[in-house]
Amino acid sequence: MAVITVGAASLQALGVLRPGRKARSGATHCTGAPVLRDSVEAGTFEEVFFAAPAKGETDTILRAARRARDAGRRLRRDVRVEGRSLTGLEGQLAALTDGAVRVLEEILTLARLNAGRVYPTYDYLAEATSLGRATVARALHVLDAIGFIVRQRRFKRVEAQGPGPRYEQTSNVYRACLPAGILRYLPRWMRPAPLPDDMLQREADRIEDTRAMLAGLGCRDLARAVIVDGPLAKVLAKFGAVIDEREREYHDDPQPLTDSSHSLPKRVGLAGQHSLA
Repeated sequence: MAVITVGAASLQALGVLRPGRKARSGATHCTGAPVLRDSVEAGTFEEVFFAAPAKGETDTILRAARRARDAGRRLRRDVRVEGRSLTGLEGQLAALTDGAVRVLEEILTLARLNAGRVYPTYDYLAEATSLGRATVARALHVLDAIGFIVRQRRFKRVEAQGPGPRYEQTSNVYRACLPAGILRYLPRWMRPAPLPDDMLQREADRIEDTRAMLAGLGCRDLARAVIVDGPLAKVLAKFGAVIDEREREYHDDPQPLTDSSHSLPKRVGLAGQHSLA
């Protein structure tokens, strides 16, 4: 079964899928446009994606990244000296370089100055950090793998005359995070304090109430609740409305029973007559 990503579903909702072209990655790209796979149209999701950092949050993430870089250095030394093998996360920490931390620092600076709205180009990051474009690309890959950033590819519509694609790649969007996986590599004073039991119980109650609320929604309302806005939400809401309507028709006019149950006693009666004869 083919897997449809959010980006592909968004394009399909816009009605722009056309088979037969190649993406930069070498895979077939249905739009025929020079955009990368899993890209989402700019302007359709950013309000949900962006989040303004809390006071001191960017400094906390940067300190954690520097401590994680130091832990990666120790892991690389252990590999050289002891010949030990690294786990998946340890291998990613070992790949965390000074350049990657510098790129993260620039993303955090933009997040702090722009209320979390971060969408620099590779060229901007290369110039701001004095690193090569390829180095920036590798740094973003490492930061994404560890969990320090969440990034989403985007494409935008372009005006063009005649036949040809009407879309092109634009800059990615980024959101900085503190990955939970690295907490055990941080000093105790840098780890978040555990939540009180009453707050944990309130959060568990909230999750249960949300689950119960979603379970009681129809298909149309569920599509609107899960996907906040955009063309994909509208398409799924229409599909959900059709499903809800069919469900109502089924309950209002259920399929009548067949005559097999009514004919059974007659057959039994006939059998009885033959047996008496």
